[in-house]
Amino acid sequence: MLHIQEPCERRLVMAADAALRVAAVFRRAGGPATDPRRILLMRLERIGDLVMALPAIRDVRVLAPDAHIDLVVGGWNAPLARAIANVDGVETLDAAWLARDGEGRSMPSLLRDAWQWRRQRYDLAINFEPDIRSNMILAAAGAKRVVGWRSGGGGPILDLALDYDPSTHTSANARRLIEAAFGRKAPESARPVLVIPDTAAAAAATRLRTISDRPGGQDRPVVGIHVSGGRAIKQWEPSRFAEVARRLVDRRGATIVATGSPADRPLVDGLRESLAPRPVLDASTGGDLMSAAAMLARLDVLITGDTGPMHMASAVGTPVVAVFGPSDPVRYMTSGPLDRIVRVDLPCSPCNRIRQPPSRCVGHTPDCLAGVDVDAVYDAACAVLDASRTRLPLAGRS
Repeated sequence: MLHIQEPCERRLVMAADAALRVAAVFRRAGGPATDPRRILLMRLERIGDLVMALPAIRDVRVLAPDAHIDLVVGGWNAPLARAIANVDGVETLDAAWLARDGEGRSMPSLLRDAWQWRRQRYDLAINFEPDIRSNMILAAAGAKRVVGWRSGGGGPILDLALDYDPSTHTSANARRLIEAAFGRKAPESARPVLVIPDTAAAAAATRLRTISDRPGGQDRPVVGIHVSGGRAIKQWEPSRFAEVARRLVDRRGATIVATGSPADRPLVDGLRESLAPRPVLDASTGGDLMSAAAMLARLDVLITGDTGPMHMASAVGTPVVAVFGPSDPVRYMTSGPLDRIVRVDLPCSPCNRIRQPPSRCVGHTPDCLAGVDVDAVYDAACAVLDASRTRLPLAGRS
């Protein structure tokens, strides 16, 4: 069953699947992966998508403890991928339909790279994305067994094609894919975490040292504010982020850390101006993803929208307060014990139309985000801070 909303795109994928079905007539159909020695995993999308695949990647390592595991990601996620303990090698592919600012490579170019992976003689290849294009790329790698989703097209060229379940979390879907690929379920173990390099952790500690050194510093909550929604359709009003931060400084004595990328500079500058003369530690001045993860690990709470940093914060054990609008929290929300979702119930929300939002929601803050008020977000942040008082003080965090 195809889960494609746009009628034109759906018809194109159906036609492509019909052609692939003819081409795949002679493709072998193997059984579960009993003892794969070389495994190729693919997750080409953004930061949050890769982080949500961490539990499934852990499952692969548990089920194939001696296998060599390679992971294919977009170049923007390479530092993150190299910090995953269960991965042996990392390959990068920047697909044009995922890269931003008009960059990225064409499908023929990506297929040529994937063809070169045949030299590795993979026993098993798994695509975590329900997308016909990435299914075709992975099939080109020539693994003995290729597993993925048929829901975005490309099912005929897979040895095992499952239906993606949009009513469950992305992580749960990924783990179900691994269970089907191996024919058995991985036993539960510790929650997967990112391995933050010592240099990045030390740099984050140095930047925050003035907080713990001043009188009462260790008792002050350190609150991250990630203003950028990543996409206009997911952008909560920046002035509301600033008002939440202002209340946390004035009423809770919080120290504010502005997170983001260099591309978020206008939003971060706006936050700092709104809070002046209150100090704001600017953590959006560059550095790689693991430097950002190290900073997120030292926060008491991160206030954000549905973003990649939300997932990174959760992966390093930091509670989040997440403002959700069109995104479905059932599919994308983090699962930390202190995490909070703030949203409003509307008949049209969550529509989950992020890449192709409804025309009535374009050019302004959509109603599902406009209805989220400052009081609700501030109260959620206070609830998290009150519940996390037993966490280690800043100077003692690792």
